[in-house]
Amino acid sequence: MQVKPSALLSMTLSLLISFFSLTAWSQVAPTPGADRMRSLAQRQTLFGDSLLSAVSFRSIGPTIMSGRVVDVEANPNDPTEFYVAYATGGLWHTTNNGQSFTPIMDSLDILFLGDIAINWNTNPRIIWAGTGEANSSRSSYAGTGMYRSNDNGKTWQYLGLSESHHIGDIKLHPTDPNTAWVAVLGHLYTDNNERGVYKTTDGGATWKQTLFVNAQTGCVDLALDPANPNQLLAAMWQKNRKAWKFEESGPSSGIYKSTDGGSSWQKTSGEGSGFPQGNKIGRIGLCYFPGNPQIVYAVVDNNTPLPAKKSATDSLYTKEDLRNLTTAQFAALDNNKLESFLRKNRFPRQYSVAQIKDKVAAGTLAPSVLWDWLDSDDGFQNSGIAGCEVYRSDDGGRNWKKTHEKPIGIFNTYGYYFAKIYTSYQNPEKVFILGFSSQVSTDGGKTFTNMDKGNVHADHHALWVNPKRDSHIINGNDGGVNISYDDGKNWFKANTPAVGQFYAVTTDDAKPYNVYGGLQDNGSWWGPSNHKEDIGWIDNGQYAYKVINGGDGMQAQVDRRDNNTIYSGWQFGAYARYQKDKPGVSKSIRPQHLLGEKPLRFNWQTPILLSRHNQDIFYYGANRLYRSLNKGDSLVSLTPDMTKGAVAGNVPYGTITTVDESPLRFGMLYIGTDDGNLHRSDDGGYTWTALHRSATSDKSKSAKTTAPFAGLDTKQLWVSRIIASQHSENRVYVTLNGYRSDNFEPFVFVSEDKGVTWQPIAGNLPLEPVNVIREDPKNPDLLYVGTDGGLYVSFDRGKTYKAWQTGMPRSVPVHDLAIQQRDNELVVGTHGRSLYVGKLDKLQKN
Repeated sequence: MQVKPSALLSMTLSLLISFFSLTAWSQVAPTPGADRMRSLAQRQTLFGDSLLSAVSFRSIGPTIMSGRVVDVEANPNDPTEFYVAYATGGLWHTTNNGQSFTPIMDSLDILFLGDIAINWNTNPRIIWAGTGEANSSRSSYAGTGMYRSNDNGKTWQYLGLSESHHIGDIKLHPTDPNTAWVAVLGHLYTDNNERGVYKTTDGGATWKQTLFVNAQTGCVDLALDPANPNQLLAAMWQKNRKAWKFEESGPSSGIYKSTDGGSSWQKTSGEGSGFPQGNKIGRIGLCYFPGNPQIVYAVVDNNTPLPAKKSATDSLYTKEDLRNLTTAQFAALDNNKLESFLRKNRFPRQYSVAQIKDKVAAGTLAPSVLWDWLDSDDGFQNSGIAGCEVYRSDDGGRNWKKTHEKPIGIFNTYGYYFAKIYTSYQNPEKVFILGFSSQVSTDGGKTFTNMDKGNVHADHHALWVNPKRDSHIINGNDGGVNISYDDGKNWFKANTPAVGQFYAVTTDDAKPYNVYGGLQDNGSWWGPSNHKEDIGWIDNGQYAYKVINGGDGMQAQVDRRDNNTIYSGWQFGAYARYQKDKPGVSKSIRPQHLLGEKPLRFNWQTPILLSRHNQDIFYYGANRLYRSLNKGDSLVSLTPDMTKGAVAGNVPYGTITTVDESPLRFGMLYIGTDDGNLHRSDDGGYTWTALHRSATSDKSKSAKTTAPFAGLDTKQLWVSRIIASQHSENRVYVTLNGYRSDNFEPFVFVSEDKGVTWQPIAGNLPLEPVNVIREDPKNPDLLYVGTDGGLYVSFDRGKTYKAWQTGMPRSVPVHDLAIQQRDNELVVGTHGRSLYVGKLDKLQKN
């Protein structure tokens, strides 16, 4: 296969830009797969402590909101038996049509799944599991390769491919149980050559990479001709994700075909094929029609921008109209159109057209002021692109034709999260596609109808179509599993497993105390800490957990004076104040920059904090730290930009990620950022001291800070947590996270002089990114650390650690920890298995 010079130049420039970006913004290298596997072996030595083994966690649910599903596979002869693979919750098996499930992968040291394949011809079942999902989201954790079970999940064998990280699909040979093909997407944040299509002919003992395009292009989907296993199609996807940007497409994306069992491949989506061309082709999904393998469908995330719809008669200005204006041009703007523009874009009401024009004329504001005010990506923008497109081939994938004329609006700019397509086994005109909604076509893709109903969660990732009855479908989405027997007209949920993906947790002081937390795409909830899952709630209609807000639920804070006032919200800093006794009533809390200032930047999980000393005081971290003295009714900026500054990209970056206040001293504040900055204030936020190394190059030097000094070398990594000690005013803990560099080293530090000097205390922690650290309130030597692999305890203040997973899966990502001091309990917020609670008494006496 030849590459055109123009395409080669484009790839070369892309790789050079990627290299220089990585060099400039990340000072750590990806962790080699071999090192991760050695670390998993060493992890075994951290289990078995007699004390920790005797103290078991209890699960407190919840189950009602479930978690992200990546695959569903059902028994074609008895569809009441099926398997569900959750992105971070492991593999579950049901034999009663989803009324109950059994986890069958909890004994492994990894629960992250991308795809599964079942050999239904064996008893017990042979299961192939590819770890690490292909959805490429902020919480798509890297797997360690392929696993196989020959006894329906009782035991598992590791099959290699440690550098695969993310696996999109597995196809099994229909008659040879030792032959399989795997779609390896590769690393999420860094380039690597171990991606493409891999094939085994010896049951996974060895693998051969049979299709490779380049270090940014992996395989995301496979289609196997059911009548001829020598014929396969592969969907190759070029992407480039960094902490500050996501390029979801590239010229190397396309469809490849093999006619010799995957030994060699030819591109079939090139020029002249009818398939879209260029550098805007994103994720692709594929499927054969089983009744006639000449019929193939493809769904593509086409990132080609749509033409502007603005005409000369439009009555409103657009943002682009105001980008490069002179003072005279700004003065000539139509006042009425400008007023409409201000209101449409929610400019603060204190700014009138006349005031703005006067300030621009006087030189107080630049003529680009309105552009500057809006020039940001707060995470919610959706640029106009072609989005979801469906193509059909009637010659086995050599030539393609778009099936529809009208746009299919189920992707927007998030097609990387979906792009899956399926067909009926009997009707070649019946096609299913997945995106924000699940849709079906009965005319070969000319038109599509929404199948979602009120009890079906949005964001769909998996579908199983009954080969004998195509009106029977099982759907996997961000909210779990739904089953329909009538083409999606009616659905019921099968959500008994506790597989919620919590980002953050906290508690109150009620009796019994309540737990509050935010979940991935399932809002924020609160419920009692003594909760036990019981299906009896379906009869009385009262589930123990109550919803606070929707969206991707984030951090929560509770006023412990009344256990009634809640501060909670969703992604990119959309917080509000709620009261339990006034459902439906809320007060929005989100700071806004002033005219003439650059827009604020908000982290996906924007940090908030109620002061421990005065719960009228509320802190909010954007790229600047804000404070309210009146419960969030008004916010005042305490700082300028405390990060290294904005970075060109389409993902908010250069943001505060963690905020804490000393329990021992009112007004002693700490903040950390996603680009490795650390600061401390001793006077309530009026002056700040930089605690990170190389502070002289930071834009935060313009703050009212003391002279920078050689502090902690954060390697410009994401500061996942900064925690002030409860036992010593001078002690502070910091954890750093290299996940967004595909670096899995544990970075944990302590300072005994308020951040002047630091000591590493990661000890013998395995190679797992660290999300949180908590100090025991009674025993200063006792520390709890949550990583992407689980919960660890140190009895010697960080010299050594032991795994504490009793009552939990052997491995599960722990995103947050909260300690309820009155009841002396630790609440574990997992990103995949909901919530657990453990008693601390025995540990504190050790």
